[in-house]
Amino acid sequence: MIVVDTSVWVAALRDATSPEARTLTALLDADEVALPLPVRVELLSGASRRDLPRLRRALSSLPVLYPSDETWQLLESWIDRTAAAGEHFGVGDLLIAALASDIGALIWSLDSDFARLEQLRLVHLH
Repeated sequence: MIVVDTSVWVAALRDATSPEARTLTALLDADEVALPLPVRVELLSGASRRDLPRLRRALSSLPVLYPSDETWQLLESWIDRTAAAGEHFGVGDLLIAALASDIGALIWSLDSDFARLEQLRLVHLH
């Protein structure tokens, strides 16, 4: 399973011929994509009023990852580890990473924060 970050979705939605769009389409066709709740909210909140119903329908076919108490506990333990390493991350990226970790999924992102999380051995990237 692959958790696709907002950055990839935006790149794919902006240009249907981009490498991101082609790869995302293949992953969607193979039922390999999971949608973290924060990514769903970011995508829907950034959509135009005209595009919102179509985007909502498209996203509704994906499994949505919701945080549990364990997700929040994992995220909080990572804060200690990242701070000890001199790194700081936003709650959104940490939540997406923890949700991916909950199901043992890879993360696909164009955001360098996830590469830094992988360097700390907290996540694995696609």
